[in-house]
Amino acid sequence: RIGGSVVFICVFVCCFWVRWVEEDPKEIMWSVYECMERTCEKLRQLNVDVSNIKAVGVTNQRETTLVWDKETGEPLYNAIVWLDLRTQSTVEELINKNPGRSKNHLRQKTGLPISTYFSAVKLRWLLDNVDEVHEAVLSKRALFGTVDSWIIWCLTGGRSGGVHITDVSNASRTMLFNIHSLDWDPELCRYFDIPMEILPNVRSSSEIYGWMNSGSLSGVPISGCLGDQSAALVGQMCFDEGQPLMSHHGLLTTVAYKLGKDGPACYALEGSVAIAGAVIRWLKDNMGIVQSSSEIETLAAAAGTSYGCYFVPAFSGLYAPYWEPSARGIICGLTQFTNRSHLAFAALEAVCFQTREILDAMNQDSGVPLTQLRVDGGMTGNRLLMQLQADILCIPVVRPTMSETTALGAAMAAGAAEEVGVWDLGPGQLPHLTSEKYEPQINPEESEFRFARWKKAVQKAMNWETTEPCSHRNGMQPQTGLGCLHVFLVFLLVGAAAA
Repeated sequence: RIGGSVVFICVFVCCFWVRWVEEDPKEIMWSVYECMERTCEKLRQLNVDVSNIKAVGVTNQRETTLVWDKETGEPLYNAIVWLDLRTQSTVEELINKNPGRSKNHLRQKTGLPISTYFSAVKLRWLLDNVDEVHEAVLSKRALFGTVDSWIIWCLTGGRSGGVHITDVSNASRTMLFNIHSLDWDPELCRYFDIPMEILPNVRSSSEIYGWMNSGSLSGVPISGCLGDQSAALVGQMCFDEGQPLMSHHGLLTTVAYKLGKDGPACYALEGSVAIAGAVIRWLKDNMGIVQSSSEIETLAAAAGTSYGCYFVPAFSGLYAPYWEPSARGIICGLTQFTNRSHLAFAALEAVCFQTREILDAMNQDSGVPLTQLRVDGGMTGNRLLMQLQADILCIPVVRPTMSETTALGAAMAAGAAEEVGVWDLGPGQLPHLTSEKYEPQINPEESEFRFARWKKAVQKAMNWETTEPCSHRNGMQPQTGLGCLHVFLVFLLVGAAAA
């Protein structure tokens, strides 16, 4: 996202690296309902009147794909998660059908390469491999959506009048959405052979979509909807307008947000990393190197160096800037002196090196030299990681005191919606966020040396995996669970609650 001379880089974090990754849509909704009721209960314990909740905002994983039956309200298959790799053969078939056999064949309209990452490819796989989905589409009972669409449809009544919508930030990650016309594109739908009638209505990121249908929040409007990375942009106060800029260095062009029906669409250049902070969970759960994620900082600090060890966590291939699904994880540079502290340090460096690769691509595409990096999320509490990031980038890293800017962004969008109008996101009206700044502490030569060694390690991680034969219909053994689910419901309170 280009705003003045500051660029906010979106880094995805997930805890799965298996080939098939699914989530139970019913379990998603159960967790949403439980979250809402427990929140309302907690507010009552704090003597906050629940009637002070004026709006609900939703932020979610963007590319995770669901299909459900609009007549029964039942999911027709588990949600296929954004980093799932089962569709690699589908991707190859789609690439081979275009004249130049280029993964960038659709980039001018979508801003995206043809990849396992995006929703249309997952939807195509469902249509080809799941009988229930295929039959429901033929009988015109099927609805498609990303997690936001499923949640909002259920919360507004489901089969009894539920609203089937998505916002521009989520729609722009499907590969069916024209980011210039801001609508579903018939040509793109024909390319993937997907019927347009199953797609949700596309709305802005900040408007009333419908009202809560049941529970403690019945009657409260749902007025904010943003994909998680876009919500973080709003929470970081990145409001300078952007224009679509096609990347020539492996980045994605995406719709950042559209705040209001009549508001302009703002665009972003984005670098997507499949496995960043989740490498810490891997060290804990798979390798037993630490007992809790919070230990990683102390362990890494004890070494103060990786001792020449480099870790490429390409557990599910590499995303930006490579878009190489054949890559797999690698740890290289090991010696007999390497210990678990060095591995912990190398894992933290891996997060920073991946961000550096995206930063370099963004500088080349945008022509705007980066002067600082704004960060947010749970990992920003790791002070060693923040200092390493500043050292590897050779620029300051700025961490807001309020680190959960994704939730903040969804609340801001919900509160700014017309007819809610709790606040104004116009110039001069934005709140001031306090922050902490980390300055580089090593010389640029050392930073460049370490980064060059990382790039060498990345090349060694390439071309490990080959395409597996496509599974037959319903012959599926997926990894399921809610372990990588990113859904935030943000309740906007005013009046007594704000006080």
